[in-house]
Amino acid sequence: MSQVLRIGNASGFYGDRFTAWQEMLDGGALDVLTGDYLAELTMLILGRDRMRDSDLGYARTFLRQLEGTLGTAQERGVRIVTNAGGLNPAGLAAAIRSLAERLGLDVRVGYVEGDSLPRPDALTANAYLGAFGIAAAFDADADVVVTGRVTDASLVVGPAIARFGWGRDDLDALAGATVAGHLLECGAQVTGGNFSFFTELPDGGHRPGFPVAELHDDGSSVITKHPGTGGAVTVETVTAQLLYEVGGPAYLGPDVITHLDTVRLAPDGPDRVRVSGVRGTPPPETLKVGVNNLGGFRNSMTFVLCGLDIPAKAALVRRQLEETVGKEGLEFVLARTDHPDTADTETASALLHVHLRDGDKARAGRAFSAAAVELALASYPGCTLTTPPGDATPYGVFTADTVAQDAVAHVAVLPDDTRVPIPPPSLRRSAEPAVGPSVSTGSPSSYPTRRGTLGDVVGARSGDKGGDANLGVWARNDATWAWLRGWLTVERLAELLPETSPLTVERHELPNLRAVNFVIRGLLGPGVAATTRFDPQAKALGELLRSRVVDVPAGLILEATS
Repeated sequence: MSQVLRIGNASGFYGDRFTAWQEMLDGGALDVLTGDYLAELTMLILGRDRMRDSDLGYARTFLRQLEGTLGTAQERGVRIVTNAGGLNPAGLAAAIRSLAERLGLDVRVGYVEGDSLPRPDALTANAYLGAFGIAAAFDADADVVVTGRVTDASLVVGPAIARFGWGRDDLDALAGATVAGHLLECGAQVTGGNFSFFTELPDGGHRPGFPVAELHDDGSSVITKHPGTGGAVTVETVTAQLLYEVGGPAYLGPDVITHLDTVRLAPDGPDRVRVSGVRGTPPPETLKVGVNNLGGFRNSMTFVLCGLDIPAKAALVRRQLEETVGKEGLEFVLARTDHPDTADTETASALLHVHLRDGDKARAGRAFSAAAVELALASYPGCTLTTPPGDATPYGVFTADTVAQDAVAHVAVLPDDTRVPIPPPSLRRSAEPAVGPSVSTGSPSSYPTRRGTLGDVVGARSGDKGGDANLGVWARNDATWAWLRGWLTVERLAELLPETSPLTVERHELPNLRAVNFVIRGLLGPGVAATTRFDPQAKALGELLRSRVVDVPAGLILEATS
């Protein structure tokens, strides 16, 4: 048996590149192929599917992808593991068996359940399970393993446990595999997708390939991709993904606490980055629980305000709509996209976005949108809208909770339908580790500065976690890191991104990565499904920060551009 376990990823979210499964199977050697379909918003979507049809609740796209690739995977000895089971892993497992029978294939299918928790007051409530259920199904020679809500990294950690025989106390190995899983979980994001310096990639970021992790028995790995695919795997593309949607250096998981400040990255050849040195400690006594509820109904209309008196025009619309539909639940956001003294309408115009959230579908629906349209001939000069009248749509609210590890019935259902209970870890930390925000320990350089964009010298990646956002910023070299860690404080961030000023912001340094990570509490309000923020998942927050013009040490700009 090879001492290297080759795990690829073919999906980073529900809606990712449809052909990726075929591309990964055809592109090179693999032992395991994973697919990640679940996000906080996805669980809400699947919950609404299940409300319409109790047989649904899983990612149906995966079945269509599997129809053309299941035979190829079996022929090449590639085993599959996916969380596409969503809220109904047993239902997806049954559908895969039916598909295999129709295709004339003998496929052994196992699945993992127990994440769904009885919460009568919730649309969905699911604990984030660990990797040992997946490992049990692999140990029973499953060709395909389907899960519900496990941690994203578990899709990689489970096969590694089965291959290398790790136990609960192999904490460093589990932590190393968790890092590999985190790097793979978002698909092409680690191979150059959404990369700050995409113009430097060999193909300009045109079509990045999907990633592969070569795992070793000590938990170390090499991140790479199939030969001839687009994008690139570099220390910086890996750093960017490592900073995505994380908090403090202690990365909590159901099987291990992974200490991100111990991760070491090093080049290992073209499109190869070695990940090593990762340390792990016992996991907490609790599991994270994602809870989705229907929050009510929402609707939006957008007015175009052109030319002069923009604030006064917006104020008039506000008074008119508040008088017609009432103030409760209304939100007005004026985007000053207008430029003075310009020769075309679009660049002379601002946008007034009007949102309404309400528990009453009728009020949030046509009553609101029709009231907006009725202002077309009775409001400000040049009144026009970009949106037609429409009905309200339901929205969900995500909250995070916890549950004791030993209160969850984690079960692996083997291909022969044997049910194997997965006990919780015996080594558990009685309390979550202290992960207080760091204080800047560096000092800004004193040599001459020049005006430039922050993005001239740093990269960034940002994302969402419920109502919070994370913003990771990394330096491209040691000299920039020496400046950045002293310069980019919480106070400085508030100056550059004023919307963070009234919020609680945690700052964490990751010196091995030459990076600082900010966790911005409450930036997204009630979460992705309910927020009316222009960038609802904070995906562009990092690029907004990089676009700010600041005083950067002149030598750093010269070094970055040389």
